[in-house]
Amino acid sequence: MVAPPVDFSLESRSRVLSRAEWAGLRLTTPLPLSEPQLRPLVGLSEKMSLDEVADVYLPLSRLLNLYVGAVRQRQQATDMFLGSSSPASPFVIGIAGSVAVGKSTAARVLRALMASWPSHPTVDLVTTDGFLLPHEALVAAGLQDRKGFPESYDVRALLRFLADVKAGETEARAPVYSHLRYDIVPGEYQVVRRPDVVIIEGLNVLQTNRVEAGKGLFVSDFFDFSLYVDADEADIEQWYVERFLALRESVFTNPASYFHRYAALSPEGAAEKARDIWRRINLVNLQQNVLPTRERAQLVLQKGRDHAVRRVLLRRT
Repeated sequence: MVAPPVDFSLESRSRVLSRAEWAGLRLTTPLPLSEPQLRPLVGLSEKMSLDEVADVYLPLSRLLNLYVGAVRQRQQATDMFLGSSSPASPFVIGIAGSVAVGKSTAARVLRALMASWPSHPTVDLVTTDGFLLPHEALVAAGLQDRKGFPESYDVRALLRFLADVKAGETEARAPVYSHLRYDIVPGEYQVVRRPDVVIIEGLNVLQTNRVEAGKGLFVSDFFDFSLYVDADEADIEQWYVERFLALRESVFTNPASYFHRYAALSPEGAAEKARDIWRRINLVNLQQNVLPTRERAQLVLQKGRDHAVRRVLLRRT
C-alpha cells in the first residue's frame, strides 16, 4: 500500500486566519498612532488606514511583544546556567517580499508600534539596499539588469553586520543606499548601537544561498522572527506601475535622479516602460528568488488588490 503524499505546503503548516479573526487577537492593545503620524510611514502610491493598522499590525505588535519577552527569558536562563552575564542580544525581525508589495511600509509601521511599547524599546530599521554592490561593480560584472537578485548583494558584508548586531557589539555599521542616485553612498553608514530590536527589510532576506565566507550561515539564521508580505503577481505589477508613474511626477523630475530620463515620458509611455522593467527584471526575480522564500517565513500577510491585508498565515512549525 502506497502511503499518501505528505502535504508540506505553507497553508498546511500554518494557522490561517481571516482579517477579522486576526484583528480579534489585538485584545486591548492601544493604538498609539494618529492619522498625521501614519501618513509619513506609508509609501508612495500605497494605501493604508488606521483601521488597517489596528486590525493587522496591532495584533502583530502584541505577538512580537510576547516573543521578545520569551527570548529575553531564554537569554537569562542561559546566563544563569553558565553562571555569567552577556550583553543583551537584539531581537531581530526579517521582512521579505516583492518590489512594490509594501514591505517597507509594513516595516516602518511595525517599527513605530514597537517603539511605543510601555518598555520604550529602541527599534532600528535597516534595509538590505545598503548591501547591494556598487553600481559600477554591477556594470563591470554584467549585473546592471539584475539589481535586487541574490548575486547583486554583498552577502558577506550583510552576514558580518548581522553577526555584530547579534553579538551585542557596541556599534554595527550598514552602508547607505541612495534611491535618488540608484547607488551606494560612498563613506556613509547607518550606525546601529545595541538597540533592543532590529528590523531587517529586503527582497531576499529569507534566501538560503550559502556563502563560503559565511561558513554555511544564512542571513535568516540571525532572525528571531520573519515576515513575508504577499500578494497576487498581477496586483503587484499594477502597484509597481502606479508607483513608477508617481515617481515620474516627483523624484524623476530631479536632474540628479538616475531615472531623470523617464520624467519626459508621456503617461502612456511611462506605464509601458514600467511594465517592461517589471516583466524583464522584477517579475523574474520574484518568481525565481523571492516567492520561493515565502515558505520559510513565520508569518505571511496576504494582501488584496486594494493593498489591504485579507488573510494572515502564522506558521505552526
